[in-house]
Amino acid sequence: MVKDLQGSWKAQAVAFDMDGLMFDTEGVYYRAAETLLSRRGYHYTQSLCDEVMGRPPEYCFRRFIEVFSLPEDWRALQEESEDIFIELLKDGYGTTPGLLGLLDELDKRGLPRCVCTSSARRVAMEVLKKDGVLGRVDFVLTSDDITRGKPDPEIYLKASARLGVAGDSLLVLEDSSAGASSARAAGAQCFMLRAAHNKAADFSLATRIGARLDAPELLDLLPDAP
Repeated sequence: MVKDLQGSWKAQAVAFDMDGLMFDTEGVYYRAAETLLSRRGYHYTQSLCDEVMGRPPEYCFRRFIEVFSLPEDWRALQEESEDIFIELLKDGYGTTPGLLGLLDELDKRGLPRCVCTSSARRVAMEVLKKDGVLGRVDFVLTSDDITRGKPDPEIYLKASARLGVAGDSLLVLEDSSAGASSARAAGAQCFMLRAAHNKAADFSLATRIGARLDAPELLDLLPDAP
């Protein structure tokens, strides 16, 4: 059930998840995992994809090792997967509907914003190049910057501290169950994007839910422009 906000709550800062939230890269990750596992004679499944969605690399690749009894270190799998992923990005990927419009609205309102992704920095810097998005956020936190990944709140606690706002003044934008759990554990409000790739996600922790990043349900949580 979507949580009710008290009074006229408005965000003082915004933290974006990246994959599946800002960009339609979940399909690219799926193809990268398929390629990685097919090289070893295995098939990637949607159920495993749903399980690792939003989780940091160590969790994901340790699960691959466990499920498929792979005799490799998770870091080696991560590096190979990232090489595949970055190569697949050259085939193109889209910006989530409403993202650029939302960034325009944040500019008008003078709201600070950041990206908090479970991806490695090497990957995030490549993905965020699209449409100049990297230059429109104040900073980027990745799996390289934390010791405990989502659903642990560490990444959003670090984000609120660096943004200079209290956790309960932060609006987090997420598309995964792990991400929403991380946001709520950090005391933040959470808008969840509903999309084709996250039908299995748990939306019960969302403050608001919408199908676009410029949805009225999200824009209503932003303060008026000065």
